[in-house]
Amino acid sequence: MKVITKITAAAVAATCAISLAACGGSNGGSKSATNVSYPEIKLGTTGKDIKTTIKVYTNRTDMLQDSYTGTSWKQYLAEFNKMYPNITVKVSGGTDYANSALTRLQGGDWGDVMLIPAVDKSELSNYFLSYGKTDAMSNEIKYVHAQEYKGEVYGVPATGNAVGVVYNKKVFKEAGVDKLPTTPDEFIEDLKAIKEKTKAIPLYTNYAAGWTMGAWDSYIGGTATGDAKYMNQELLHTKDPFSDPKDGTHAYNVYKILYDAVKDKLTEDDYSTTDWEGSKSKMNNGEIATMVLGSWAVSQMQQAGDNPDDVGYMPFPISVKGKQYTTSAADYSYGINKSSSADNQEASMIFVKWMTEKSGFAYNEGGIGVAKSDTKLPDLYSQFDKVKFLEDEPAVSGEEDLFNDLNSDSELAINAGGDKRVQAIVEHAANGDESYDALVKEWNSKWNDALKTEGVSVKYTTVAK
Repeated sequence: MKVITKITAAAVAATCAISLAACGGSNGGSKSATNVSYPEIKLGTTGKDIKTTIKVYTNRTDMLQDSYTGTSWKQYLAEFNKMYPNITVKVSGGTDYANSALTRLQGGDWGDVMLIPAVDKSELSNYFLSYGKTDAMSNEIKYVHAQEYKGEVYGVPATGNAVGVVYNKKVFKEAGVDKLPTTPDEFIEDLKAIKEKTKAIPLYTNYAAGWTMGAWDSYIGGTATGDAKYMNQELLHTKDPFSDPKDGTHAYNVYKILYDAVKDKLTEDDYSTTDWEGSKSKMNNGEIATMVLGSWAVSQMQQAGDNPDDVGYMPFPISVKGKQYTTSAADYSYGINKSSSADNQEASMIFVKWMTEKSGFAYNEGGIGVAKSDTKLPDLYSQFDKVKFLEDEPAVSGEEDLFNDLNSDSELAINAGGDKRVQAIVEHAANGDESYDALVKEWNSKWNDALKTEGVSVKYTTVAK
């Protein structure tokens, strides 16, 4: 299994010793911090006298392609330059972003703005500029705790996402499914109906891409428990968190959907040959019925063919005491290089605020707007009218790093590149060489050992109700 990469100042110092030129911002790495905070920026006024070039590193490589049918980076930058003609923004991207971003961060050669990879919150200040105090930032943006540490905010989310299932409405209709599933059992039955009555792949795993499998981790918090405190507070003190509570909820029943679908041959014939880019058009044209991905994926599926209206988004099929929930959380967050020049830091902060408040990026990509004033939901959430949106509450004071420590000790990498663990579910279900309960037992053992290693007091146990 893949251990979470923990970046340390010592590691970066060693890299810098090899090549000092690689460790700094795009203006030579001078450490002169801007005096402007995010709340103080008045777009169109602040920074009008700045003339500079900033470099942005992103995961959205598709938006750099001429063939991209949505709003491209070229279009966004053209609009930005109408307000700030003297700030040039150069965007580059990495496809395997979770790993490439960490590599660049360690090397120091990443420019002025990047989407923050899996870094311990205690290390955020080693690399990123603070946008401002948490209290002040909470008046400006949602998801203020996503990249916050000890009263300082180091990241502004590019967009917010709620979690559910991408599905093809036409395929569901052809299969005779006229009511969306609200439990794991109902979902599996619907997948069986799709296999029997249509030619579509009921559930596409996107196994080969790897990172797409990590999406399953996003459902084990508020979505599966109905509790906003679960993910960052209660889980950290829970023994056997992957056990079956016998009521169709919690992590056990999230991952079991995937295991059962593969075991019952309700997925693609050969998981090793799945194709992420190709899956978009297949969802659009009805060759695929469902994919478990965040809401960010919907717009990409809709843009991938001639049938955008056939692509919809449904709540994840778990109910807690008859009620459905969805976790609303930050996507990747923009971080600003603390070693960039003062002008570049201010220009970067202006650009991030423009992307948040003026660009329409979140809405265009089917996401939830990050600006506190933005209350408009995209049409894709039309099936969520009876679903409660939950934002995970932050860790309690003194435990800000505990989740990362437990994740690293256990090597489970939950919500931190845990694609190998989720891929193993597919492999064992397809090969029939390890039962789901055996996998769960292994995960519980690793987590319980991590609790002991970190000296955590156990307050909860996931057991049958």
